[in-house]
Amino acid sequence: MKILLVDDEPLARTELEYLITKSPSLAGMAVNIYQAEDIKQAQMELLKNKIDLLFLDISLNEENGFELASELKPADYSPIIIFSTAYDEYAVKAFDVGAVDYVLKPFEQERIDQALTKARNVIESRVQTRISKEQPHVVNEMLSIELDDRNIVIKKNDLITATINSGVLTISTAQEHYKTRETLAWLKERLNQAKFMQVHRNAIINVEEVKEVQPWFNNTLLLVMSNGEKVQVGRSYRKDLSQRLGM
Repeated sequence: MKILLVDDEPLARTELEYLITKSPSLAGMAVNIYQAEDIKQAQMELLKNKIDLLFLDISLNEENGFELASELKPADYSPIIIFSTAYDEYAVKAFDVGAVDYVLKPFEQERIDQALTKARNVIESRVQTRISKEQPHVVNEMLSIELDDRNIVIKKNDLITATINSGVLTISTAQEHYKTRETLAWLKERLNQAKFMQVHRNAIINVEEVKEVQPWFNNTLLLVMSNGEKVQVGRSYRKDLSQRLGM
């Protein structure tokens, strides 16, 4: 973690650096600490080093720490900010500019530890978010179905219908019918909702495999699928199905 201390008082920077290096909140992390006495020097350090955490005083001689914080807020990359100051009346404003904490002078080890823990949690969350975005999204195209004596694996796109009756789920393809004790909900969460949909409390279909739509009793519909199966559409599902089929 790269930390920048911005304070016009050398003793305050030295004390803060000492407390940071002693803190158990950063255990196991490589820590580099930089110092700046004014905004210009802080900007130079921010340009040279990709700072993760900024301890920022509010009163910097004739300058105001909020000026620097406001510059950083809209940036694509911005460090986490903890205000470290002798003034307690600016806390609300500090959080308005995105600070994660606000610590008062004279500094205490326990309070610095708490602030560093907050900062570390935010940094680790950012890292996980970045990793998740960088990792390719892998789509599982296969479905494993547990039968009485074995597991069989089929391509999800081969599934045409799935119906449940008396607690037995029947998954049908063009050639086969597989019976399992899994639930319809179990199957639904594993299927691509853009291609499959539930059309009855007891049935899921592959929308692309619908061949005919026939009127049925009580203002419902009957679907004839590509494998010859017929599936009744529940009344509450009719509107959604009609939209999916362009009816």
